[in-house]
Amino acid sequence: TSNDEFFHTQAPLTFIVFLISFHRGIPGKKCGTIILTAEELSNCRDSGTMQFCANKLDKKDFFGKSDPFMVFYRSNEDGTCCICHVNHDFIGDFTTSYRELARGQSQFNVYEVIPAFSPFTCVSRGNPSQSTSLHYMNPYQLNAYAMALKAVGEIIQDYDSDKMFPALGFGAKLPPDWRVSHEFPLNGNIENPYCNGIEGILEAYHQSLKTVQLYGPTNFAPVVNHVARYAAAVQDGSQYFVLLIITDGVISDMAQTKEAIVNGAKLPMSIIIVGVGQAEFDAMVELDGDDIRISSRGKLAERDIVQFVPFRDYMDRTGNHVLSMARLAKDVLAEIPDQFISYMKSRGIKPNPAPPPYTPPGHTHHHTQI
Repeated sequence: TSNDEFFHTQAPLTFIVFLISFHRGIPGKKCGTIILTAEELSNCRDSGTMQFCANKLDKKDFFGKSDPFMVFYRSNEDGTCCICHVNHDFIGDFTTSYRELARGQSQFNVYEVIPAFSPFTCVSRGNPSQSTSLHYMNPYQLNAYAMALKAVGEIIQDYDSDKMFPALGFGAKLPPDWRVSHEFPLNGNIENPYCNGIEGILEAYHQSLKTVQLYGPTNFAPVVNHVARYAAAVQDGSQYFVLLIITDGVISDMAQTKEAIVNGAKLPMSIIIVGVGQAEFDAMVELDGDDIRISSRGKLAERDIVQFVPFRDYMDRTGNHVLSMARLAKDVLAEIPDQFISYMKSRGIKPNPAPPPYTPPGHTHHHTQI
């Protein structure tokens, strides 16, 4: 309706809210139907009361004003949505979550409605040119993503021999056709996505913010499957792959990501998830699987391959400096050794024999037996 609406639910919801316009009805006749579909979760008793208002909506009639009408789409665990179908004029849409709405009225709970005809507006993680975005390109300091990438990257890069890292982005529209991609090279080179060291990744990341348009949904499964394809090709123990994901905690394909992780648990790979920002990271904790082993389609993961670290726990109050690199390094790498060894043992792969001791030229190695 054109007035503020209240909605009460007993289940945690992810909302995709569409604003649509319809012609004024004829008095005495039915003008439309609202269908509410609810899915109750036995382990959740959260409830919320929400109030919505909209300003400067697009006019869909040549004469007269907009007649806004809201439809709620609920995201299910299997990736589908419970929707309410209405046959009215589409104005635009935005995506949010129950957790975000529960924060109450603030500057972070103001959303731009994306018109149906415009493919160029940034709706995922905020516009990098605005200070409210975690991707904000501040000329004087690193943003949250870059800070996490630099700190964590400098910890794990020493375990790679050539310091050449393939770096991927997900959740953006790419030129020239502006299609949404969940698996694109940060350096823009599909044939060679490798970056030279952490500085090379940072450079590619900053450059990509100038060329792509951040856009939802946020899908993890494509990048997990991307690494899994490489790992599946080398299962003789000669290589082990570690995927580092830096995220604000929003995920749109939980079911598909769980399935990808369960499949990846059979391969020589691990996943480190670093959470940035002040959001709740319940979904990331679930993927970590420390308390409850992750499962998909009734099948448990063969082993735990995910480690989640909330980056804010290691920052000072200003959010600009890491308090303890040593503690961050310890927690980031905490599970990798056991995950590596568990894979090798499960496949019966033993360490290569130690190389013979080095003997300088012109010297004879003497062996003394006691």
